[in-house]
Amino acid sequence: MLPLSLSPSLAKIITMATETVLVDEISYPSKITTTKPLSLLGHGITDMEIHFLQVKFYAIGVYLEPEVVNHLQQWKGKSAKELEDNDDFFDALISAPVEKVIRLVVIKEIKGAQYGVQIETAVRDRLAADDKYEDEEEEALEKAIEFFQSKYFKKNSVITYHFPANSSTAEIVVSLEGKEDSKYVVENANVVETIQKWYLAGSRAISPSTIKSLATNLSEELSK
Repeated sequence: MLPLSLSPSLAKIITMATETVLVDEISYPSKITTTKPLSLLGHGITDMEIHFLQVKFYAIGVYLEPEVVNHLQQWKGKSAKELEDNDDFFDALISAPVEKVIRLVVIKEIKGAQYGVQIETAVRDRLAADDKYEDEEEEALEKAIEFFQSKYFKKNSVITYHFPANSSTAEIVVSLEGKEDSKYVVENANVVETIQKWYLAGSRAISPSTIKSLATNLSEELSK
């Protein structure tokens, strides 16, 4: 089982549960505790076809406060497929004032600079499309990319995004084998929101399998 590696500040408040979920042979605890319990309500992978081979890059686990369903009552009774195909639902999920943790585990090793380019392109393009890419966003994004530049993500390296409830900041924590965790705090609200969109924004998100899993689990939670 892979540890949930976090910065000292987060490690004090996040603990592992005994039950785990396998995501492409990687163990994710089904529950973690930050300031309150969070549940694994979505998981999947990112992959791409290269030279006729399906190459997997990361496993993804999305942890949310169970109370998130209180902010999604408009979709109560909808099927998993209906939620999966409804981008408005995922916009509501992103804007819900609950704590969120997105944990990536590297499957195929990658340079930090390459990962940084992926973030930069995805976030910049989305911000530009929404007419929100100003000097402040550019500076905040550049600093976040610098954080990844010198790192090298071997298989099983962990990248954790922690989004506190009712906050415009996000803490990024990187755990590399044999090295102390390093962290960076993104303080620009538009960049923080757009990072969430990269992973959670329905048809516009990077991992269809994660979106499908979120739709399935949240449909079930909403039916209770």
